[in-house]
Amino acid sequence: MTVMKTARRNFVAHKGRMALSAIAVLLSVAFVCGTLVFTDTMNTTFDKLFAVTNSNVTVSPKEAVSGEETPDTGKPQTLEGSVVDRVKKAEGVRTAEGGVLSMAVTVVNAENENMGSTTGAPTIAGNWSDNELKSMKITSGHAPRGPTEVMIDNDTAKKHHLALGDELRTIAVTGDSRAKISGIASFTVTNPGATIVYFDTDTAQRQLLGAAGAFTHVNVTAKDGVSDEQLKQNVASALGADAYKLQTAKEAADANRKDVGSFLDVMKYVMLGFAGIAFLVGIFLIFNTFSMLVAQRTREIGLMRAIGADRGQINRSVLVEAFLLGVVGSLLGVAAGIGLAIGLMKLMGQMGMELSTDDLTIAWTTPVVGLVLGIVVTVVAAYVPGRRAGKVSPMAALRDAGTPGDRKAGIVRAVLGLVLTGIGGTGLFLATAAEKASAGSMWLGLGVVFTLVGFIVIGPLLAAGVVRVLSGLVLRPFGSVGRLAERNALRNPRRTGATAAALMIGLALVACLSVVGSSMVASATDELDKSVGADYIVSSETGQPVMPQAEQAMRANTRLDHVTAYRELPVKITAPDGTTKETRVGATDPTYAQDLRRKMVAGEHAAAYGKGAISVGSIYADAHQVKLGDELTVAFDGGKTVKLKVAAITSDEGNLDKGTFYVSTALAEASVPADRMPRPFMLLATAKDGQAESAYAEVKKALAEYPQYTVRNQADYKQALKDQVGQLLNMVYGLLGLAIVVAVLGVVNTLALSVVERTREIGLMRAIGLSRRQLRRMIRLESVVIALFGALLGLGLGMGWGAAAQQLLALEGLKVLEIPWPTILGVFAASALVGLFAALVPAFRAGRMNVLNAIASD
Repeated sequence: MTVMKTARRNFVAHKGRMALSAIAVLLSVAFVCGTLVFTDTMNTTFDKLFAVTNSNVTVSPKEAVSGEETPDTGKPQTLEGSVVDRVKKAEGVRTAEGGVLSMAVTVVNAENENMGSTTGAPTIAGNWSDNELKSMKITSGHAPRGPTEVMIDNDTAKKHHLALGDELRTIAVTGDSRAKISGIASFTVTNPGATIVYFDTDTAQRQLLGAAGAFTHVNVTAKDGVSDEQLKQNVASALGADAYKLQTAKEAADANRKDVGSFLDVMKYVMLGFAGIAFLVGIFLIFNTFSMLVAQRTREIGLMRAIGADRGQINRSVLVEAFLLGVVGSLLGVAAGIGLAIGLMKLMGQMGMELSTDDLTIAWTTPVVGLVLGIVVTVVAAYVPGRRAGKVSPMAALRDAGTPGDRKAGIVRAVLGLVLTGIGGTGLFLATAAEKASAGSMWLGLGVVFTLVGFIVIGPLLAAGVVRVLSGLVLRPFGSVGRLAERNALRNPRRTGATAAALMIGLALVACLSVVGSSMVASATDELDKSVGADYIVSSETGQPVMPQAEQAMRANTRLDHVTAYRELPVKITAPDGTTKETRVGATDPTYAQDLRRKMVAGEHAAAYGKGAISVGSIYADAHQVKLGDELTVAFDGGKTVKLKVAAITSDEGNLDKGTFYVSTALAEASVPADRMPRPFMLLATAKDGQAESAYAEVKKALAEYPQYTVRNQADYKQALKDQVGQLLNMVYGLLGLAIVVAVLGVVNTLALSVVERTREIGLMRAIGLSRRQLRRMIRLESVVIALFGALLGLGLGMGWGAAAQQLLALEGLKVLEIPWPTILGVFAASALVGLFAALVPAFRAGRMNVLNAIASD
């Protein structure tokens, strides 16, 4: 009880000093709990949607893949209308209704603006049927009654300001259709962002499938008392075993949930990873807080030892304080996490993915995980300061506050840090020297972990030298105030190292990712310059195949020398050694050899487009001892099995089309039925001599009617790559921002506690003539040099990681190393501003101290 009482009193007495540590725990726990609540809520939203929309049993074509209503052909797999009649006759069937569903569509308004989601959610077109009433209700107008009418979902109508009577154009592989909005339907469950358009059944079959009487699936409802499993067996008996794909409502929901769940899992674990980084940074903040509190209470602890408290009681007292800090910070963090999740839901709503707070899901495990993590991390961080407190002897009651440094411990720390850094450096070197990416990635991970831990351990040793160098450049111009700031930063190298380490971690990751991102862009740009001969590239951002009408508009351009269509077909290839590989072959026109200049190992690229010919990549050729003239057996999915001779072997050194097999479009068309032939997913074109600019303008004009496609010249394509990498990096920087915020709190807390620790010293300096302004400047300069020290270590370490990672990626074709110096120097300069910001409150408080009271303080 005495330990508990002492801990509680100390905690309350120093609650102001622990506030920033509590905020660090709060932020980290909030990020974890917010991530869990947000992803659980998304899972609940999709579960409700899948549970409502699926019928008791769904009948689909045998080849249909769950969630793949956008096949390469541009048209979904279909069922004959007679299947519906046969299902109706099965025992236990109450109703059987044919459905039409396609995601291979684009819907535009009268201004030719794409009505599709910008969040990656699909555009879905289908027929209005009784099954839709499970999840939708008509809130305005009426259902479509003919080819001139269409109905749209309420969320899309609101987002794009659509009303009854407005015209919509639906673009599908079967052609374009125009219709006016006859009705608006609202979801009875949450719509996670999809754009939905409905036609009457006849129009849907004709416009989406190009076949009257066909369906993509059959929705089957059971009679009362008939289970889904029994109904599935009855329908299977009526249709023939294994003739069609049959799923119960649960099986269909599970399949859909699996498709969505994989994406949600990736998102959840990525966000939790960044939360873990924030926790790691928070450990340094908490460690510093308790280290300084223990140092400031040295005499107090010595008196406690003198009156009978043993080491264990002192240690437990500090750990109980940490436990209380963890409890308070974690409880607030759990509450903040729920608020963060709601904020993320609102943000997703602004982006087009509607998530209702009615579905807010807080599993019992979420607050438990948050509390356990927050408390454990806080107690672990306070363990070393607690042990240090337990070692204070009773004689410390006779000394001034502050624990003497342990020279032996400092030497051990320096040796350990050098050893760990050396191991990490060796790991990074071995990663750069690896011949295979799989082996190199292991060494890279080892190198990153050991160099990070090594720099953390060796930080105090580095502080003594690096801070002096930085001070000579940054602080010395400020005269005596600058020298005082330098000495304050060097007074306790262990504290300076721990404070800087928190900032170092976040900036090391920023620098590493900046180097990798810049190198990826530079490598891709270099590869484009060397390999791409085409002037223009046409493709869809959402993976939509190129519609026939868009391809025709492209080919009608008289200023183009040629247009190359690129499509891929699934195949099974059997090598001469008997091994079989499931892969995809690129089926293109012979002009592709001009559009993409592939480096050759043997033969000529153009020869791959001859009759009965194929090209293979060098990696495949080496693995299976394939040579020019060898014969491969190629089985086209849904088509013929043919014998093809290897006419060319392409080099796989680059990263464009690496490992691709090539055949001619003519060979593919002869081997695959017309209804199974994929549409191109990319068009490449080259302008006639001297007409590049005019051809570019005309191509963009011709495809303006098809907003789902983007036309790019080589400069545009390079910029698009840069923008994509930049967007990804900005997202990562945003997530790392949490760790950097926690690190800034650490600098603030260190300075604030340092001011308290030096109260008497500050009073004496003020008494001998140091002005308030000089005092504040001294503290700000101390903060700046600590921040720059952390930034220098972090950026240097991160650039080393990034360079090693790039050398590993060079094995995959990304051979250009580029250091983004503007970013690196900008971050370094920003670190000085971070230091200034962190010192504002501590410097202000120091300046307000009463001189006499400060001198009289103990």
